Amino acid sequence: MLINYSHSAQTNKNHIIKPYILDYGFSTKTILNDPFISYIDTGKGNNTILLLHGLGSNAGFWRYNIPELAKKYRVIAIDLPGYGTSQKGNYSYSMTFFSDEIKKVIDKLNIKKFDLVGHSMGGQIAITFALKYPNKIHKLILISPAGIELFNKTQSNILANFLTVDAIKSLDEKGIEYNIKNNFYNWKPKFSWLIKERTGLKRTDDFNEYATAVTKSIKGMLAEPTSKKLKDLSVPTLIIFGTKDNLIPNKYFHNLKPADIFSIGAQQIKNCKLQPVKNAGHLVYIEKAEEVNKIILKFLNN
Repeated sequence: MLINYSHSAQTNKNHIIKPYILDYGFSTKTILNDPFISYIDTGKGNNTILLLHGLGSNAGFWRYNIPELAKKYRVIAIDLPGYGTSQKGNYSYSMTFFSDEIKKVIDKLNIKKFDLVGHSMGGQIAITFALKYPNKIHKLILISPAGIELFNKTQSNILANFLTVDAIKSLDEKGIEYNIKNNFYNWKPKFSWLIKERTGLKRTDDFNEYATAVTKSIKGMLAEPTSKKLKDLSVPTLIIFGTKDNLIPNKYFHNLKPADIFSIGAQQIKNCKLQPVKNAGHLVYIEKAEEVNKIILKFLNN
């Protein structure tokens, strides 16, 4: 999930704060140390699908996809370092850092080869991983991937410094609701758990570290764009995107449509299919979960 911040306000300091506990609807395990990584591991298929969430998100965002995918595959959804219930700390949060941590997880779980799915920032991480470790990947699925849209130096500097830790910490519930809904084309009340969860994160002990991870991750994405490396991808690739994505392309810098950006990316990848999902926003895999699940399974089964 990319973030377009608006409506900041001060928190009422007299309000009694109760601890907030993330609930993904799935049991989680932890693996590795410094950072330890939390992950969901379900399904008993012979092949494995690894799911990578986007900026500011966590493994629980895949709750509408995991049950269907797990009918035929072993499904692993990780909390990237700095997010969810994984360890947060003084890490670089670069795309290379994330991809190397994923490699450690896969090696520790003794998974030789797998299918990799990434959304937004997770898509950019997935591209970085596939470029560095192509022999580990069967197929690559990029959902509304970051890293394809080009920014010049001035634009990158503006984006890198736009969002601060204090801005994230001071965002009130109206601002949170605005940002979450901006990821959808057709918002439905059943998605309100996203607002509740993001609001609840402010009551966690490590919220400051989470906010730091978000800001450093943005800088990490801008520092390691993958747009000029797509031609080097050697694995079969599928790009899925919502035709009403409000976040990609960046409307302040580019007068383009989502299809324009993702088509440019798909044309550069040797073996790539492009799959638009009509009337869906940036969080297309949540908004149109049933349709996206079918698209993913069809691509993997062919």
